Amino acid sequence: MTTRYRNARIFTADPHPDHAWAETLVVDGDIITFVGRDDDAPEASTTVDLGGRLVLPGFTDAHTHLLMMGAALGQVALTHARTLDEIQGLLAAAHAAAPSATVLRGRGWLFDSIPGGLPTAAMIDAVVSDVPVYLDANDYHSCWVNAAALAELGITRDTPDPLGGRIARDADGEPTGLLYETAATQYAWAHRDATTTDADRDADVERVLEAYLASGVTGVVDMAFDDYGLAAFERARERRGGTLPLRVAAHWIVENTGDEAANLAQVARAAELAERTGGTAGRTTGGGSDAAVGTAPWLRVVGIKLILDGVIDACTAAMREPYAGGGNADPIWPLEQLKPVVAAADAAGLQIAQHAIGDLASGIALDALEHAIAVNGEQPGDRASGPGAGRPGRLHRIEHLEYAAPGTAERMAALGVTASMQPVHSDPAIFDNWAAQLGDERVDRAFAWPEYEQAGALLAFSTDAPTAPHEALANLYIAATRASALDPAVPAVRPQFALPLESAIGHATRDAAASVGDGAWRGRLAPGFAADLIVLDTDPFTAGAPSLLGARVLETIVAGRSQHTAAAPTEEEAR
Repeated sequence: MTTRYRNARIFTADPHPDHAWAETLVVDGDIITFVGRDDDAPEASTTVDLGGRLVLPGFTDAHTHLLMMGAALGQVALTHARTLDEIQGLLAAAHAAAPSATVLRGRGWLFDSIPGGLPTAAMIDAVVSDVPVYLDANDYHSCWVNAAALAELGITRDTPDPLGGRIARDADGEPTGLLYETAATQYAWAHRDATTTDADRDADVERVLEAYLASGVTGVVDMAFDDYGLAAFERARERRGGTLPLRVAAHWIVENTGDEAANLAQVARAAELAERTGGTAGRTTGGGSDAAVGTAPWLRVVGIKLILDGVIDACTAAMREPYAGGGNADPIWPLEQLKPVVAAADAAGLQIAQHAIGDLASGIALDALEHAIAVNGEQPGDRASGPGAGRPGRLHRIEHLEYAAPGTAERMAALGVTASMQPVHSDPAIFDNWAAQLGDERVDRAFAWPEYEQAGALLAFSTDAPTAPHEALANLYIAATRASALDPAVPAVRPQFALPLESAIGHATRDAAASVGDGAWRGRLAPGFAADLIVLDTDPFTAGAPSLLGARVLETIVAGRSQHTAAAPTEEEAR
């Protein structure tokens, strides 16, 4: 069956300005067969008149954490609490609402909402002390717990700090209730994983799928996939007869154990899973053909994820120069331990995604990639450039790049490395603490997206949910304005780095799809491409970027099938 969508304003995300806009598109099954003017469109079995509404390619959230996001949607939300009193009030209310619960979990608290930026177990115990409480920081690089949780985890003054992490302690050496980096991973999160049931994870998956489809997201890239996540999404696919309502690509998390053989074994496991799930598309050449779209797997492991450092807010990101307070952080993956892992993954055809927020970490990431190229030799198309290109060969990437040294963008472009960045992390409402930790001229180059555009590197936008809100339209608002989606009253920060709306949408659709090798068959609206598209109730191109904050996704279509619909607002709601 063919469907003609007419009388619309269709932004195709084609990088050529002459092809960026259309009035009509025709879908045959899961493929777009025509994009152009109403008068030139072929006949179709069904016609849908969109009444002049805006149509966009479906968004790809190029860096997210699916199971964590699904779980977070069911936890106490703390991001909007800007004082300790507010946080305590939310915890007390949640505990009172579920007095029989044996654990209380929350997420999203901000360091600058805590006195001195130093949360303690006693602060939680003042309102909830009878059950363990686990509160993930907004960046998900720290976990704040109460005394009952410390006891449950078996953390005492004699518990050693794990490699790449730290247990906060008082002057007498007693744990105070904050777990940094791998201390959060190996204690709080490991306990969470061990006590979460398959039924819990299935519910998390359904929540995350529903939330993303309602936000206009048709593809996602998970950046910390593990056995739990793979099994949960395989069950979701089985429940739907072999498909999913959106496209899932995943990077297998590889942790630094300090043992090279154990680290390489994790890479080998990822390579095995990539082969089994069809994820060797990390070197996709793609042709945009019907076959390329129709045979694309709904769930695939495409590469590995390495966390090289922490975050600036907690002073755990690895910087070349000290923080304002004089301290610094060592990388979680020192270069000599990183090189063999990166080289092995590259040789196996895996896409390598490296979390690098500080400038020391991003430099190490590029050093390791250069080493891999020297060891393994260049691949055809390694230096392919240009937004939306199919980008065959290596498709490695660096995640976050919140502060990178001058010249980093040019170095990445020369190597064909994707800059994977999250506008929502630069929201001015949460920027003050970030800036205070650096406290010098480095703040002036925070989240410098245009540098990567100008250098010719592929720039892919994402949200890093649940470390930030998952809504794609709010993410675009920040990208196009550098203003706050959390609190519109907060003035914009570094507005010179704001991008034209066309560019921002392109990075969140076309380039985000290209970042996992799919740029030749999805991510924009063109003949031969996947019929992944969304319809909005508002046109921010005419109404202005602020309208993105109130805009709604009326319909999300994935592979030609409607996966989400919402009623248009009534006249009263529109007022």
